Amino acid sequence: MPYSDVQAQTGVPNLIADMNSQDLAFTVFDGDWKAGNSIAGSVTPTSCSDALYFQSRDYLNLLKAPATFTPGDNDWVDCDRPSNGGFDSLERLKKEREIFFSTPFTLGQRRLKQEVQAVYVENRRWRIGNVTYVTLNVQGSCNNLCDTNPSPTEYAARNKANITWLRESFAAAKTRKSAAVMIIAQGNPGWDLSDGTRAPLRDPKTLREIADAKTVPMKEVDPALDGYQEYLLALRAEVVAFRKPVAYVHGDSHYQRIDKPFLDAKGQRLENFTRIETPGNNAANGNNDVQWVKVFVNPRSREVFSYQNQVVPGNRVAVPAP
Repeated sequence: MPYSDVQAQTGVPNLIADMNSQDLAFTVFDGDWKAGNSIAGSVTPTSCSDALYFQSRDYLNLLKAPATFTPGDNDWVDCDRPSNGGFDSLERLKKEREIFFSTPFTLGQRRLKQEVQAVYVENRRWRIGNVTYVTLNVQGSCNNLCDTNPSPTEYAARNKANITWLRESFAAAKTRKSAAVMIIAQGNPGWDLSDGTRAPLRDPKTLREIADAKTVPMKEVDPALDGYQEYLLALRAEVVAFRKPVAYVHGDSHYQRIDKPFLDAKGQRLENFTRIETPGNNAANGNNDVQWVKVFVNPRSREVFSYQNQVVPGNRVAVPAP
């Protein structure tokens, strides 16, 4: 966000004001500072220009609480599309690192120091109230294995770094006796066979991506084009070994939900894992569908995390605020 001039001029300012009216420990934006393609005639930046990143940085710095974000595919992976200006994707990621991740501190009016992964400086870790929080550069668009100019080499290096950071973060959480772990990434990797309209279909036991679930046996996607299986296998192993609550926050597929889609290799649900997908641009709900999710954290409670969808009064469309 913003995905339109209306969102830039009204929706995002309303969102920031609403968040600033509440007492928040920190804020995280899970990626996509723009739509997947630029919009002709738009006043707000909609290509992958430097102006987009500076506008986005300014949004974060308007927040009173510490503000961080993890990059989205619209921010860099998809920037090589002709409709986005035909940029070099890796150069755009480098620019994001310069603007958003040049120090070990968050943005926002209050700053929070974070642990930073070498080279992949967008990958962060911090601890508040006996809970460990982690960001990972996991992308939509097949994690950069499809779309305009896929890059298996870039994917392999970043995926290796992500898995390393993931494992190190769980190890740190165990050492520090954290009550829970929350992971924030942009891409929706797909978890099962339930919703192929919004994420990759995936065999929930093997975690292999499925091209056609109606065939017997199911037709699998070429493993060389699956940008998530190796990562998901590593994540599942860590979730099972940790045993305590793990929350996984992502955006990407524009459908706000909280559920438990992760199964083990035997098909048993991982009860300690919860997926939270944040609100996204929903054209059917008007051009100003800019909302957020508030997380309540109590390390002494059984589940540690509880969630409340925050519909910004000024951004209501179908049913005006009372």
